[in-house]
Amino acid sequence: MDKTFDPSRVEAQWCQTWEADGCYQPSGSGKPYSIMIPPPNVTGTLHMGHAFQHTVMDALTRYHRMAGFDTLWQPGTDHAGIATQMVVERNLKLAGEHSRAELGREKFLDKVWEWKKFSAGTISQQIRRMGSSVDWSREAFTMDPAYSKAVVEHFVRLHNDGLIYRGKRLVNWDPVLQTAISDLEVVQEEENGKLWHFRYPLANGATYVNAEGETLNYIVVATTRPETMLGDTAVAVHPEDERYKHLVGKTVMLPLCNREIPIVADDYVDPAFGTGCVKITPAHDFNDYALGQRHKLPIVNIFTREAKVVDSIFDDEDMAEFRRHANLPEGGQVARSDITPEQYAALKSIPKQYHRLDRFEARKKIVVDLEADVTTLCAAPITNTEEGKPVHPRGLVDKIVDHKLKVPRGDRSGAVLEPYLTDQWFVDLTRETRHDGQPGNGGLLAITKPAIDAVESGRIRFVPDNWKTTYFHWLNNIQDWCISRQLWWGHRIPAWYDSEGNVYVGRSEEEIRQKYADEISPDENLVQDDDVFDTWFSSDIWPMATLGWPENTESLKKYYPSSVLVTGFDIIFFWVARMVMMGQYFQQDVPFKDVFITGLVRDPEGNKMSKSKGNVLDPLDVVDGITLDALIAKRTTGLMNPATAPKIESKTRKDYPKGIEAVGVDALRFTFAALATNGRDVRFDAARAEGYRNFCNKIWNASRFVLINVGALDAETGEATSAVSLDGEVTLSTADRWIISRLQKLEAEAAAHFEAYRFDLLAASLYQFIWNEYCDWYLELTKPVMQGRDELAKRGARRTLVRVLEVWLRLLHPIMPFITEEIWQKVAPLAGKTGKTIMLEPYPIANPERIDEAAEADVEWLKGFMLGVRQIRGEMDIPPGKPVPVLIQNASAADAERIARFQNSVSFLARLESIRVLSAADEAPQSATALLGSMKILVPMAGLIDKAAELARLAKLKAKLENDLKMNEARLSSDKFVNGAPAAVIDKERARVAQQKAELATLTEQEARISAL
Repeated sequence: MDKTFDPSRVEAQWCQTWEADGCYQPSGSGKPYSIMIPPPNVTGTLHMGHAFQHTVMDALTRYHRMAGFDTLWQPGTDHAGIATQMVVERNLKLAGEHSRAELGREKFLDKVWEWKKFSAGTISQQIRRMGSSVDWSREAFTMDPAYSKAVVEHFVRLHNDGLIYRGKRLVNWDPVLQTAISDLEVVQEEENGKLWHFRYPLANGATYVNAEGETLNYIVVATTRPETMLGDTAVAVHPEDERYKHLVGKTVMLPLCNREIPIVADDYVDPAFGTGCVKITPAHDFNDYALGQRHKLPIVNIFTREAKVVDSIFDDEDMAEFRRHANLPEGGQVARSDITPEQYAALKSIPKQYHRLDRFEARKKIVVDLEADVTTLCAAPITNTEEGKPVHPRGLVDKIVDHKLKVPRGDRSGAVLEPYLTDQWFVDLTRETRHDGQPGNGGLLAITKPAIDAVESGRIRFVPDNWKTTYFHWLNNIQDWCISRQLWWGHRIPAWYDSEGNVYVGRSEEEIRQKYADEISPDENLVQDDDVFDTWFSSDIWPMATLGWPENTESLKKYYPSSVLVTGFDIIFFWVARMVMMGQYFQQDVPFKDVFITGLVRDPEGNKMSKSKGNVLDPLDVVDGITLDALIAKRTTGLMNPATAPKIESKTRKDYPKGIEAVGVDALRFTFAALATNGRDVRFDAARAEGYRNFCNKIWNASRFVLINVGALDAETGEATSAVSLDGEVTLSTADRWIISRLQKLEAEAAAHFEAYRFDLLAASLYQFIWNEYCDWYLELTKPVMQGRDELAKRGARRTLVRVLEVWLRLLHPIMPFITEEIWQKVAPLAGKTGKTIMLEPYPIANPERIDEAAEADVEWLKGFMLGVRQIRGEMDIPPGKPVPVLIQNASAADAERIARFQNSVSFLARLESIRVLSAADEAPQSATALLGSMKILVPMAGLIDKAAELARLAKLKAKLENDLKMNEARLSSDKFVNGAPAAVIDKERARVAQQKAELATLTEQEARISAL
């Protein structure tokens, strides 16, 4: 056994051995216990959140495996549709290769599979490095043939049951990725913008008198998105707004387009916002869409997929182009009936100068054109300031004001999203009956309500419990789920269209042709839907599909439902709720029994880790260490905004002036466990991990001490030797019985903490026992015995040293797998263990009969005595190795009995010259004092200290304390402070003064004692 712990050597050896020996696979016996790993992106890399959650999952897995459960931790990766497609497209661009559009679907997908093959192993290897004991023989991938079959089955069954439909709806459209994304993938952040006020002229010569008595022939609408006015189909006011009530039912002329649109009244309008008049663009705003539905307004889609203004030339031969713009199904005969006359007229009215302009370019041009309008009757004159700046009102622009607004951006691309009218596939989650009118429950009763009941009934438990509120809030306000994405990488939707636009859903084209043989001619060309499923739709069957569903496999019967899902609060909507929905629907059972919600891993200052902030830490950089220069390079390379690099470099140099020292996997895992307070975010500090590296060193050194003292290890060479026999009759000392008793309580605490998912308390209990009780106290308490002549007591101490060490190694193993396995291999034979690995040994169980309260009380008294002597040495500056005489005053009968029983141990451990119990009549000399209950421990000062030096030291301490006390008392006597400071601050200051007075009294008393020597 090496003199120092080398994590890298130990980790590499045991990772390979455990996996090769099949230690991660289920045992096949015992009660089933299973965890499904939240599948990371197949082309991603391990981040701190992964490392944190994997520590928790692996601790649970190793614990239950050792506790005799038939344990499965199911691994796998997700194809990550948007993320992976983005990466591959970027790689093609960087390599100067053909773009996705130029390659075409089939060749592009070949490129994606090439990339997957190249990069897929990265995160799997990183997971292995962290010691995660997943069953790699079952590794799943969401695009594997078996899993893909399950995804198709999942869709087809829901569709056949009337719970999936295709409809034209407004969606969040990402014009960069050119796909719809869900509400949950939208990032809403407040940004600085403008609020434009435009004059819309009243039609047909209408006028009205405003509140100021002015006769006006226009109304002013306020908007944050001028470009969408090209698609306006109404202006809305509040029905109770006295300013405009009389205008409801009249019309205005839409500027630039010269199109007449109505004025409608609707409660949605906020009279206090802007002018109280709002433009309504149903095709490009969610609230406007709802208002348009209520008032039966035309819905005019004015943007292309790229968020450019459409061409609006619609002769018959141009209808195919419009069909594409309007997102109508491709194929079949084009007829003008595809659009309404109102839509056609609206699109024809868009001036040509805006055709094909990007929406933000169109915005600028529209504002300029409105400012330049001098022909409309309601236009304001065009004037400038002396400096040449435009003055508003100006043309048809009444005013422009600064305005803060929430801007929706895609969480992947960062692009401003566009509400966009498209045909999409939806899961019905809101109807009580089927959308198609057929008999049967709709999605509300079939899917949503059972998911709510699963948690309300207690069949699923959230830990911490408060997260179920978030779960309920989303489900009680749920909308139908858009599950189609306009991507190429993913599971292609199993729907086919004929030349008339009829849609057929099935598991394959062959199945469809057989099923609908009477409707589909053998010569009919069927075209599969181009869209793929939302990745979350593919992964909502993860707990079932990874176990073989839709087949009723033995694994599915045994390990479904899983025992616990470990995940973050940020995907309760994305994933947790949806797995509950589908598990309930297809398996009539919950997918997991507990949901343990972890916090986010943040930087030491509480900030979310992100590449843009330059505060990301790679967990393996903490494990292996990294130089400052390498860390800076990692954090400043590939930034979206390179201008932030100097600031990031400066902060990194300040936080990590020497880089990050290697701590090893065990120390990092223990750090995560110690920080895993339920429901709270984790502030990760590399310095904390370095502290637990010291814990690893403590464990290593203590184990070497034990092995050396039982003769199993040569102290100099580190080579194994023949240990002395631990068999035979023994005598257990009070210290032996104490540590065994404390071990039983630790075993009980560990079981309770695992049950409650309190990994922070588990880590604290293990740390306290191992470092403080075993290493600091028990090893010390055994020294008098080991150096004594009582062979039975020696054997008892040696046996206890080894057996307790072996047990707490097993207790610690789920959190620190590597160091515990390495040491256990050396200790196990001495403790009578013959297993080949610690991870398959039983997890220790408390034996209440071995709890010895008397021994615990004795050792607590012994520790108090020794700490009292140490306190006196510290206060009096007496060297630790200098023997001192001790006098005992006010000793009870129990104290006297313990002094007699432990005199030899105390004298040895505390380096005492002598111990004498004073009678009530004895007068004690000038002594330093420590209290142990009511008993006084006295160390006479005469001859032990340099009187002059000690008085000088005390005088210096008193002078400083008196000065501080004077300042603090002056503050408390100040009326300004007392009347102006918060009560808590005043109370704190008074407590500080009281403490300083007490300390001063102690120093004065000590000074008097020294002076009297």
